Amino acid sequence: MSLTQAFGLDALVERRIEAAISRGEFDHLPGAGRPLALDDDPLVPPELRVAYRLLKNAGCLPPELEQVNEVNQLVAAVTRAELPAEGARSRRLRALLIQLELSGRAATAQAAWQQYAEALRARCDGGR
Repeated sequence: MSLTQAFGLDALVERRIEAAISRGEFDHLPGAGRPLALDDDPLVPPELRVAYRLLKNAGCLPPELEQVNEVNQLVAAVTRAELPAEGARSRRLRALLIQLELSGRAATAQAAWQQYAEALRARCDGGR
């Protein structure tokens, strides 16, 4: 698309929005007159924010956040003593923590490792 086409498209869109406003098509929208609730993460690059918002509104998470969510669920299960210290789910938790570390999310992995270790210590201390 050339520069003149882009400006022509912008002008067309603006004219259509102005016409819709004058016809009152935006008057009774939900949230009219209230500020937008922008919950964008400032650490997400601007070019990805719209995609992340669409995924969030659709109830989907990016794969890296699905991993963090699964880690949180497994650590919570250990804390509640629903997850044995050994077993497939416990191995899955440790594998996810290692993956987080290797993918550059060392701080997230470190915090989860600490929660996991504390939960295991509490279970061992409570069992004596």
